[in-house]
Order: sequence, then C-alpha cells, then structure tokens
Amino acid sequence: MITQDIITFFITFAKKIPNNMTHQLILILDFGGQYTQLIARRVRELNVFCEIVPYNYSIEKIKSKTPKGIILSGSPQSVTQADAMQCDENLFQLGIPVLGICYGGQLISKAFGGIVSKAKVGEYGRKELKIDNNGDLFKNITKPSIQCWMSHFDHIEAAPKGFEVIARTESCPVAAMKNEAKKIYAIQFHPEVEHTEMGKQMLENFVIDICNLTPDWTMGNYVNQSLAKLKKQIGDRKAICGLSGGVDSSVAAVLLHKAIGKNLICVFVDHGLLRKNEGDEVEEIFRNQFDMNLIRVNAKERFLTKLAGVTDPEKKRKIIGEEFIRVFEDEKKKLGKIDFLVQGTIYPDVIESGTDKAAVIKSHHNVGGLPKDVDFELVEPLNLLFKDEVRRLGKELQIPDHIVMRQPFPGPGLAIRILGEITEDKIKLVQDADWVFRDEIAKQGLQGEIWQYFAMLPNIRTVGVMGDERTYTHTIALRAVTSVDGMTADWARIPHEVLATISNRIVNEVRGVNRVVYDITSKPPSTIEYE
Repeated sequence: MITQDIITFFITFAKKIPNNMTHQLILILDFGGQYTQLIARRVRELNVFCEIVPYNYSIEKIKSKTPKGIILSGSPQSVTQADAMQCDENLFQLGIPVLGICYGGQLISKAFGGIVSKAKVGEYGRKELKIDNNGDLFKNITKPSIQCWMSHFDHIEAAPKGFEVIARTESCPVAAMKNEAKKIYAIQFHPEVEHTEMGKQMLENFVIDICNLTPDWTMGNYVNQSLAKLKKQIGDRKAICGLSGGVDSSVAAVLLHKAIGKNLICVFVDHGLLRKNEGDEVEEIFRNQFDMNLIRVNAKERFLTKLAGVTDPEKKRKIIGEEFIRVFEDEKKKLGKIDFLVQGTIYPDVIESGTDKAAVIKSHHNVGGLPKDVDFELVEPLNLLFKDEVRRLGKELQIPDHIVMRQPFPGPGLAIRILGEITEDKIKLVQDADWVFRDEIAKQGLQGEIWQYFAMLPNIRTVGVMGDERTYTHTIALRAVTSVDGMTADWARIPHEVLATISNRIVNEVRGVNRVVYDITSKPPSTIEYE
C-alpha cells in the first residue's frame, strides 16, 4: 500500500516519537529463525504483549525493558560454529524465566556446560515426543507422547548439570530440559507451529504460569491507550497522513481522526495504478462516510510520464516512490505548517528493517537517498501490531469489514502487476480483468478462503481464434494464494468450474485478451507478486 511502502522513505529524516505503551512484556531474542515472528504471534494470541529484539541485545537494554520472561528463537546457524550468534549470558542471571527454542535451547545447554553435537540423524518434520515430566512446561498435557515439529541436525547430547531431561524422541536424547530453580527451559522442537500438538498449551504454560503474566493485551486497551497518547503528543497541532485505502493506512487514519479530528489531513495520491474504481471508492468512504479532512490528488499523467519506456521493476518502484514523495511535498507546501507525519508502519516492517542480516528483497522497503530537509515528527500508531492485530483494531474502531478485511495491495500498485512497459491501455486491461476475477470470487463466496487474489499482465502475446478471426493479443495470469501473513503462501485450490467461468468472462468481457492462465506456485520458491 502507498503509505507503508512509500512514506517509509521519510523515516531516515524524521524525528521519531517513541511508543511508550506500557504492558507486561515477554522479550524474544531473534537469532534469525524462520519462525521467530510466529513465536511472537502465538504469545500475542495469549493476550500477552511481546517484542522481538536482535539476538545481541545488551544486558543493559534487556534490563531497561523489564521483561517478565525471555524467549530465545531458533536459527539457521549451528551453535558449534566459531562465529555462531551468541546472546549476553548475563541474562541467565537476572532471575527471569527463559525459554530456548531449538537453537535457543542449544545455546542454553552450551552456556551451562552441556554437550551440543551434530546428530547421527537429523530430525525434520513431525516426530513423536515422549514426555517424562508432565509438570511446568508440559502442564495439562496428559498424554505420555505427542507429535511435535522438529527442524534440526545439531542436538543436545547431554544436559548440563542442574538440568532435568523432561522429554525426548527416538533419536534426540534431550528434546526438552529444565532447571526449575532458575526457571530456565530448553526445547529442541517448535511449539509455535500448528504441527506441534498442544504447542499453544506449552507456550501458555510458560508465559502465563511460569512467567506469571496477566493476559491484558487487547485491542480495546490498545485503543484507549493510543488515543490518550496521541492526544497528549499532538494536542491542537496538525498531522498529515498518506492515505491509500489499504488496511494499515485506513486503520491508522481512523485512529488519528478519533484522536485529533480535523487536525488530521489525509492526502490520497491517486497515481493511476489502482484497481478499477478504487480511487472513487477511497474518496467516498473516507470523505463522506468518515467525514475526514481528505485531499485527493489525481496524479495519473504525472506518474505515467515518469514511467514511460521503463521496464525494469526496480526502476519502476524507485520512480513511483520518488514521485510520490514529490507529490506529497507539493501538497504539504500548500497546507502551511504541519508538525506530524502519520505512517501505517506495522510490526513486521519494524522487525524486517531492524536486522543487519536481512536480505534486500525489494528496494522500496529500504530508506535513504532522499532530501534531508523533511521536518516532521513521525507518528506510527500501529508499529506494535501484526497484521491480524491491525484488522482487530480496525473492527474495534468500527471500520467496515470490507475495508478491514481488504486483501493486500502493493504500494506501486499495478505497475508491478504489468511486466514490461506501463501504458494506459495495459492499465485498463489489467483493471478490467482483475475486476472480473474479484467479482466472480465474491459471487462464489470464496473471499474468506483466499488471502490474496489478483490478475496480472505477464507481457505475453499469443495466437488465438475469436469468432472466425485469428487474434494475436494478451495473456492474463491469475494469482490466488492462501496464507496467514504473507510470509509463506500456497496457491488456492479454486474449483475448476469457477476458474472456467472466470476465464470465459475475462476473454469475453476484456477487449485485448485471448488467453487466461492460473499460477499454481507456492511461496517459497516464488513470491506472491511477480515483480
């Protein structure tokens, strides 16, 4: 969406406002594991607040956050490597309960003198976990064995002195261990994934019982605290928000509107690369239904002029990002003094941009290289929330479901769903095909089953026969995936008869298309979008 992807460029030059929400806290140290964010999501599902911080977070910073418990994540590394990622071992002396998961559990073993070695046989996927002690971590799990999800080659060969082995598998002698006196626990498997039976119960045992936390992290509380904080910070000064109509910018805008009313100015930059009729819908909803102070900037010609002849996807992104900033600046100059910039940053954006080991997948997620004279204070009211929490917050704010549950849409819009050069004709073709796709999915009642679905133009022309004439026109590709948060995704199993109807409608209703194909690739190895 526009706000999240494009206004992010301002961050480098903005004076950030700390988010001073106060909650009981679980701190998650991130060692680069593929499931780190999933751990956090599971803790939040228990209505307990948690934060993800880098693995090398200093002991002073850890103390300053006063966590009630600490979780050490998994990692693609081996603890036996010379340059293995290490945490500050002083955290084990804080008297705070600690849970190590996979790599994190091996770190605990190593720190206390246990033996970690490469196993003769790796464990990947479902394994039978035999439980030797049903107290503490395995409280309320009455079965002697359950299915768990493993993903490791190294394992704890021998537990350190003072630790009791509480679970094992056929090939893993220490699948779980504890030092009850120190409240330190280590497990080799992943309780956070759905494949681990009773995994949520284990996390609840650690977070609620062992860490003695009260489940008070709710969106109702978040709204009340956010409104009080925003009113105090902004007062009677003005704030500006780039509104796209996407979930994140919409929820951020409504929250600010409730806090400061007409002192929030929303700028909707219509770059002409939105879905069919989307610009008019955004204006109708937020100006008329929510009575917001909204400025719509119709900048289609300006963007298409800049994009003329450009085929490289990274250049498209950078051009759109740069031009958006210029349009935004032009509008800001007309408004006089604006003190605050509202951004729809959500928690995964903060995590992804906060690690020095993250790979650059798309350039528009990074910052830098723009004018240094931006003079805003940055307001990020959603920067503690995952996407599902943003949706719940939206419902708490009584935003209609068709906005709150809206599927993701990229900031560069249809520019990255049209491979090759962008033209007005191609935009209309994709808009029309995409509208047919979405309309038919709605008619079939499949919206709730599919996380994201869209039509795109792969820049392929093929021979066809329409009527008695030979045609040589465009191919439309349909993409539909199921997912929880977009980090991984599988292609949606849309019934064949529905796909047939969609294909027939597109070929018959969209002039310039004579072939429709359906993408059946998961993420990974592919991405959801094409560029």
